[in-house]
Amino acid sequence: MSYTIAITGKGGVGKTTVAALTVSRLIARGCRPVLAVDADPNTCLDAVLGVKVQKTIGRVREEAREIAGKGMSAGVSKQELLEMKISESLVEADNFDLIAMGRPEGPGCYCYANNVLKQAIQSIADNYAYVVIDNEAGLENLSRRIVQKVDLMLIVADPSRRGMETMARLHELAGEMGVGYGKLAMVVNRLRRDELPIGAAELKQQLKADYLVGLPDNVQLSECDEDGSSLGGLPPDNEVVKRIDALLAEAGVINK
Repeated sequence: MSYTIAITGKGGVGKTTVAALTVSRLIARGCRPVLAVDADPNTCLDAVLGVKVQKTIGRVREEAREIAGKGMSAGVSKQELLEMKISESLVEADNFDLIAMGRPEGPGCYCYANNVLKQAIQSIADNYAYVVIDNEAGLENLSRRIVQKVDLMLIVADPSRRGMETMARLHELAGEMGVGYGKLAMVVNRLRRDELPIGAAELKQQLKADYLVGLPDNVQLSECDEDGSSLGGLPPDNEVVKRIDALLAEAGVINK
């Protein structure tokens, strides 16, 4: 049984950065192999992990449809063909693999691609000790219910008042959609003065969150973003890396 970590938050708050750091720190601390899941149609987790997605779930779904439609899959069921195509979409790297939902490429909405991604995770997750899911940005990101229950949920927000309100709304949405979690962490990102915003501690009590973590603005992170380099190359003494390590250790995911 794999240990599942889900990261959610509105767009632009650094959700994917937190997801990538979580993947890289698990690997660095010997928690591997990891399955990284980019459940955001605007695929970008691959770039911050230093790999390149060639085919998304949205694309392989269309390929399977085309092959089946042309009668080129004799002796192979549509489901078997789709599963074969999904295996081809996995990006294999040292100590982790990545799968991305992407955008539907053809008729139909995100629903089908999302269902295919859920099936893919269910079929391959047990091959990995850890699964890290970078959810779609926005208030709809949990409504697709990629998974029904996670071991650790990270809700990421900026330190603004609106950020705190959005964090409360995301928590409420998770409850409405029946997404369960073992432990909950509030992650307040890009702190300019490295001080948690007013009301963060009270919100932690309101949400009954297990952890409250503040991540400061960081020059090294900004430089990685500017030059497009992998976050896996950040040194262990980087302040943001240290705090991600501390969160994972406090949650019992890695050793202190």
